[in-house]
Formats: sequence, C-alpha cells, structure tokens
Amino acid sequence: MAKFNWRCPFCGHHGVIDDDYNQSVFTYDFDMNNKYGKQRIAGVVAVCPNDECREYVLVLSVYDRVWDEARKEYVSEELNHKWQLIPESRAKVFPSYIPEVLLDDYHEACLICDKSPKASATLSRRCLQGIIRDFWGIKKSRLVEEIEAIKDKVDHDTWEAIDAVRKVGNIGAHMEVDINVIVDVDPDEADLLINLLEQLFAEWYVARYERAERMAKVKALAVAKDNAKKAGEPKKQGP
Repeated sequence: MAKFNWRCPFCGHHGVIDDDYNQSVFTYDFDMNNKYGKQRIAGVVAVCPNDECREYVLVLSVYDRVWDEARKEYVSEELNHKWQLIPESRAKVFPSYIPEVLLDDYHEACLICDKSPKASATLSRRCLQGIIRDFWGIKKSRLVEEIEAIKDKVDHDTWEAIDAVRKVGNIGAHMEVDINVIVDVDPDEADLLINLLEQLFAEWYVARYERAERMAKVKALAVAKDNAKKAGEPKKQGP
C-alpha cells in the first residue's frame, strides 16, 4: 500500500499514513475443510501520526481465495466480511459545544450503519430533527413541517438534502408513509445520511462558534486599542 492522506477518527487531525512508518498489514490463510473453501483474514493497523494522539485503528477483512492458473498462486477475490474494530465506528470527532443528545444519535447511527441501515437512517432522521429544533429554535408536530419552516433560512441544495434525509428516515421508521410500502435502505444510503449530519454540524454549529470566536477577538482588539489610546493621551491640567 502506498502513502495516503488520512484523518484520525480519534483526534480529527490530518496526517499521512505510510507502510514504512505507521501502518502494518498482516494476513492469515486457512481452509480446514470449511464450506467456503480457502479464506484469507487480512488486518490493517494504522497509528495516528499526531504526537498528541498516537491512537491506533484496527480493521479486519475476510476474502475468498481462488487459484489463479496463469499466476500459479492463490489470489484474493471477493470481500465477504469487514469489521472496523478500533474505533467501533467511522464517527468523526466534533466539539463538545454541540449538544450531547445530537452527538449520541449521530454516534449510534454511525455504529450500526453497516449492521442495520434502516435503524441507522431512522437515528439520522431523529438527529436531523434535533438539529433543526436546537439550532433554529423551531418545534412543530411533524418533522416535515419543521423542515418546511427553514426552507427560506438555508440554501436550496442544503434544504433538498435535508428533506431527503426525512424521506429515507421515514421509510425506516414507518412514520409518514404507508407501512405496507417498504423500501430497503442499504449501507451506502445510510452513510450518505450520516455525511449530511456531519456537514450540518460543521456548517452550522462549528461555523457559528468560530464566527463568534473571531468577532470576540475583533471586539477585544478594539477595546485594547482604545484603552491604549486613552492611556497615551496627556492628562488634562486643572485650571
């Protein structure tokens, strides 16, 4: 494996993963007359290059091994299973000023995305509703009404994506559609919903916080300059 850019799921820092420095790949082949034939277990360990973190990620995969007559060797073909063991999910690190209840739903949606996409989509929907209620201060009886209420507050593309989360999430929860109409949610679709939540966390909460921080620094600078100016002015003499 070549070098590649990487974002640590623990500390959120960006870095470079390199086989010669902070990544190890190991394999184990077995057969033992199992009904699937020759199998390979492949593991990858990557260590965060950030000296303040140094956490490691562990991923295991299982592949079918088939004989390649031209190469005269077994090769890996179909991926049968894959587990991200450490950390347990692909959830990103977000600041603690985002409400804990929202982060809890987000983390759980990430945790079960592959195992139960429908349940993950439903949690994403609930998280979306919580975001709208908390960030925009809008609370109505149905999510569809809450989404409609922010239509003129956000850009069109974002609004359409938010409404799509509601629709997919409702299918998983049977909340606003005919319960006899069941549409599967696959892991890729559930993952897209999670991506949208991450985007809203970043564009709404993080952007608002960073803007407030910048404004506070500007105000503090203005106050400091004003105080310095006053301190440098000659004192008025009495009559």
